[in-house]
Amino acid sequence: MSPPLLKLGAVLSTMAMISNWMSQTLPSLVGLNTTRLPTSDTLTQISPKEGWQVYSSAQDPDGRCICTVVAPEQNLCSRDAKSRQLRQLLEKVQNMSQSIEVLNLRTQRDFQYVLKMETQMKGLKAKFRQIEDDRKTLMTKHFQELKEKMDELLPLIPVLEQYKTDAKLITQFKEEIRNLSTVLTGIQEEIGAYDYDELHQRVLSLETRLRDCMKKLTCGKLMKITGPITVKISGTRFGAWMTDPLASEKNNRVWYMDSYTNNKIVREYKSIADFVSGAESRTYNLPFKWAGTNHVVYNGSLYFNKYQSNIIIKYSFDTGRVLAQRSLEYAGFHNVYPYTWGGFSDIDLMADEIGLWAVYATNQNAGNIVISQLNQDTLEVLKSWSTGYPKRSAGESFMICGTLYVTNSHLTGAKVYYSYSTKTSTYEYTDIPFHNQYFHISMLDYNARDRALYAWNNGHQVLFNVTLFHVIKTDDDT
Repeated sequence: MSPPLLKLGAVLSTMAMISNWMSQTLPSLVGLNTTRLPTSDTLTQISPKEGWQVYSSAQDPDGRCICTVVAPEQNLCSRDAKSRQLRQLLEKVQNMSQSIEVLNLRTQRDFQYVLKMETQMKGLKAKFRQIEDDRKTLMTKHFQELKEKMDELLPLIPVLEQYKTDAKLITQFKEEIRNLSTVLTGIQEEIGAYDYDELHQRVLSLETRLRDCMKKLTCGKLMKITGPITVKISGTRFGAWMTDPLASEKNNRVWYMDSYTNNKIVREYKSIADFVSGAESRTYNLPFKWAGTNHVVYNGSLYFNKYQSNIIIKYSFDTGRVLAQRSLEYAGFHNVYPYTWGGFSDIDLMADEIGLWAVYATNQNAGNIVISQLNQDTLEVLKSWSTGYPKRSAGESFMICGTLYVTNSHLTGAKVYYSYSTKTSTYEYTDIPFHNQYFHISMLDYNARDRALYAWNNGHQVLFNVTLFHVIKTDDDT
């Protein structure tokens, strides 16, 4: 094939590529086919989470700011689904617009070549006619060769006409996409999508400042209990479930211990969601049976009361071994001094912001509650406080910031009736009601990380929110 025909072949190849691209890509952009944008079912669902809550604020006599704050779990601001979808569509249109621009430049370049070739072909045709009229002056051989070349070029004329039409169509598509891009940009500016990154940084900055503020909060006094939130319905009437208050924010393992006696099986779940769905991650077979439901997980180990004894066991989940065991001197056990519901609940192990505690009763203290702070490694009693509240009259109890809070019953109408501060060695009678939704509580423990009460309420695993009264330390106080 001669050089002009090679160039024309390249033009036709370009035309075929453009035609194929237009048939597959452009209709989906300008709405010429049935392709639809992703529906909401394919978008990420954004579920709202509780934010920071300030319940009250005031000033003390020294002028310090006093407020009550409930902090949520840390989470990142979620991008609005519609804004994200619009941004993706706009980016796609912009990318296609750039591709159209490149093809348009190439088309214009080739189009100029086509126009030039068309002119040449028309001139050749006219010249041929002139020669044909005067063919008697030419040799028959030369005339025949010229006639054959012309016959080869004639079929290209309608193809070139079609190419001119396609070039106009590409120009129209380019204009339509430019208009669509302008409309999308206007919509995006109206909903403020371009301000998202700045807004996201401001939210993160505010969250950091709020958490810095929370670090200045001193231990608070219990003011209110709300709920409960029912997490799951499972197990027998009695049992315990818990998380580790010293675990990292990413570690949300749940441990589950059904029944108050004659059991050694602890079930572990990687998260609350797995706990709800029943997806166990591991099962532990303890070396001893436990007594009661007042166990605690603290810093990766399980602390429980060995059955038919006043011995406390420290069991490591990581090694599957008993790390320590110690007898709690003089502590009653095996339903000698239980809570009002019985169930071998003589010894209650718990943890708060300060450390590990044991709550029990002794004959030496006339069956009244004794509070002991324990060494978490050796289980040695570091210090004890003797209260005047009868253990058998207590429904349940829990520690918050070194203060023991005692309920007056495990049945309907129960409330926090008594508190004892280990900081001041003083007590007071309180009146903090809470909703005993399922009528029988056999476990009630505070988790300092979650700032919530975990409870076993008649075969229901529930959570209570707590409101604490805090004093915020200023820089002048430190």
